[in-house]
Amino acid sequence: MPHRILVLCTGNSCRSQMMEGWLRHFGGDHVEVLSAGVETHGVNPRAVQVMHEAGVDLSDHTSNHVDEYRDRTFDTVITVCDSARERCPWFPAEAERIHHSFPDPAQATGTEEEVLDAFRAVRDAIHEWAEAFVADLIERA
Repeated sequence: MPHRILVLCTGNSCRSQMMEGWLRHFGGDHVEVLSAGVETHGVNPRAVQVMHEAGVDLSDHTSNHVDEYRDRTFDTVITVCDSARERCPWFPAEAERIHHSFPDPAQATGTEEEVLDAFRAVRDAIHEWAEAFVADLIERA
């Protein structure tokens, strides 16, 4: 049975979407990954763009509210921003809770290229974290 993971962020538009993409990419059949937000802001087109540059397709992702998964069971719940961690609803005690905050690239300012560079930096940081997480998960299985 695959390891069931829920990734939470504030708006399920950037960081949680990227994390979902990377976890699926590295985890393959070993994981079942969903993402959600404590709000829904729609999937950010820049997140889709920079993930596409790295070979991960988010074009069919949707922005989902955490309440949609209230009746699902997860092995691990990962919060990727401080706001989601603070506002996160209760989850069953058996789910491992992990928090790793990443900067919000949607808050970046400057030229379009500077904003995209901020998205790329967050993408790359999430890439490193997700790759290590999945390697550890598979090793423990």
